[in-house]
Amino acid sequence: MNTTGKALRYNNIEYIQPPHGFCPGCGVALALRYFLKAVGEKIILVTPPGCSAPSISFPKPSLVSNDHLIDVVHCPFGSSAVFAGGIKAALEARGDLETQVIAWAGDGATFDIGFGALSAAAQRNENIIYVCYDNEAYMNTGNQKSGSTPRGSQTTTTVAPDLEGHRDKDLIWIMMGHDVPYAATATIAYPDDLMAKARKAREISGFRLFHILTPCVPGWRYPPHLTVKLSKLAVQTGLFPLMELEDGDHLTLKKEGRTKPLEEYIRLQGRFEGLTNENIASIQAAVEKRWQRLNRVSQWQSDPQNSPDCGGKTSGG
Repeated sequence: MNTTGKALRYNNIEYIQPPHGFCPGCGVALALRYFLKAVGEKIILVTPPGCSAPSISFPKPSLVSNDHLIDVVHCPFGSSAVFAGGIKAALEARGDLETQVIAWAGDGATFDIGFGALSAAAQRNENIIYVCYDNEAYMNTGNQKSGSTPRGSQTTTTVAPDLEGHRDKDLIWIMMGHDVPYAATATIAYPDDLMAKARKAREISGFRLFHILTPCVPGWRYPPHLTVKLSKLAVQTGLFPLMELEDGDHLTLKKEGRTKPLEEYIRLQGRFEGLTNENIASIQAAVEKRWQRLNRVSQWQSDPQNSPDCGGKTSGG
């Protein structure tokens, strides 16, 4: 990947103005801050219920540019992709081809309740940017399990760590099957990488998706000053790979830097309290399985004649 690690210059405007409702150390606030710096102010932000919607609205609207409020549309939980697509179509019908419409939705509104609308928007190749800020549970309503909650994590709706019955939902892998123009993962510990990808997506037409890991202080149960460290450890342990998907099947995977043991990441969070070394080994095995699958795609791209059977369109369909 040619974006990670480069020092890139972006505007120095702070679009999130206090007072706002984000928690101290909130990963979502950092993700939104960096993303807006990259895409600029000519946007309409569509946001369903979640951590962001009340935080940018109360105690007062807090997304501001040049003394005017950035347009924010609040929509029902499962419909952010639909709302964003409709707004973009209306803008284009009026001749406005510049305004970016961004669906800014949490993991519950993406992996679960809004999953059908997301899939339909991707299949229609709606000309929008869809961002899933992922704090890995329904955190705005008190930490209920979502489709992105990792195995072994405690929530208010999981009685015990779910290790054997848990199956991960891989959002980027799903986007491969939709043949989208662009999809990427990012996280707030690598702001240059996040902003470079956002700026790149801004110049692409069609459906673009971001999956951004955003650590949550109360839900993950860690001190606020560890937000960036945990975000970095998620990448360094291989738990959250940084990657880009272009033209549906061209996958660029950052393979360097997997130097940290998974236990270092897990032991810093109260949500994993009580996991044994055997439990951690089980999670590590799932991480390795995902990397093997991603590596098979990368190998196939470099040598299509030896296409492995990795499933889906990318294995040679």
